Amino acid sequence: MKDKLYDNADSFAISFDEEWKNIDCEDLLLKIDKVFENLSDHPFYVSNPENARKIAEFRIFSLKKFR
Repeated sequence: MKDKLYDNADSFAISFDEEWKNIDCEDLLLKIDKVFENLSDHPFYVSNPENARKIAEFRIFSLKKFR
């Protein structure tokens, strides 16, 4: 998916999930920050960092997607 990045939440969520699996960190908030470092050039993160964080936190804490 890295070759096709779009300025929308779906594209960001897919990229976030891919990066999340590659980071080894027990502290969930720190892990989110590390993923954001790797996605710092994603179009959605660049244009809307506040919503990017909300999406990440929703996926981790509300959906409990990666537990």
